[in-house]
Amino acid sequence: MHNYRPAPVLEALGVCSEDEQLYRALLARPEATTTELVADTGWATARVARHLRSLLSLGLASRTPGRPARYTPAVPEAAVELLALRKQAAIVQARLGAAALTSEFRARGDAGPFTVIRGQQAMAQRFYQAQQSAQTEVLVLDKPPFVVLPIEPRRAHGVSYRTVYDMSALVEPAEIAAARSAGPSCRMLRDVPLKLVVADQRIGLMQTGHELIEIGPSTLLDALLRLFELLWQQATPLSPSASDGPLTFEDQQLLALAAAGLTDQAIARRLGVAQRTVERRMQRILKALDATTRFQAGLRAGQRGLLT
Repeated sequence: MHNYRPAPVLEALGVCSEDEQLYRALLARPEATTTELVADTGWATARVARHLRSLLSLGLASRTPGRPARYTPAVPEAAVELLALRKQAAIVQARLGAAALTSEFRARGDAGPFTVIRGQQAMAQRFYQAQQSAQTEVLVLDKPPFVVLPIEPRRAHGVSYRTVYDMSALVEPAEIAAARSAGPSCRMLRDVPLKLVVADQRIGLMQTGHELIEIGPSTLLDALLRLFELLWQQATPLSPSASDGPLTFEDQQLLALAAAGLTDQAIARRLGVAQRTVERRMQRILKALDATTRFQAGLRAGQRGLLT
């Protein structure tokens, strides 16, 4: 079995590839002992034990009484639902954290390492300057409404971009094309809590309505960086190779609209087709992805880079 490496499907839910590999081994051999799992995976005993502890903490496995200890895998459908609920809980905590950060800023007013910039032209210029000054990395949280039009990433040598889009920003063809062209550096998430650009972890630009708050090195900027990393881990990767998958571009767009929370009727209006056509296409998508629910289809499509 250790020569077989199926593509991971649970990374978007916080399960590392090795944890998932051991979970698959347990699915193939329920009530396996550590010794049996060592033989099945070809891993060292300590490595198997470490990932077994991880599976137990994630709720993907349970230990049966008696000796030798045997491990039973959780039913996949129930396990995925549990992981999804935990992910949603983490997102809720992140949103609460964003609210707390905003309250902290307002309580301090203009004191400290903060500057308030007003006016669309001034805001756009500051976004541009921050990106131009970046030497290593630019982090972006983006969601509508767009007071300032998105600026094309500076493709300079040595400057990397990581962007988390709100799903609602990816329902128009232009935004979809831009996200796909960004490749693995772009991810998407439902309900991104704020709009943020951070250059080299030293300059943060947080947009609130028609104002731009510039934040220098501070505990607030540190907290925003931690918030970004949490959201990045929770977000679903996008891939420019999505068109190579089993779905047509129209299918991918339909699935993205469904993921953004639109009903079949709203999707039909946006795409200019009959609601029955949307329902028929959705059934084809479920079949193509070997999924029984839209949630399962969205998860699998996201892991394959098809959820654009």
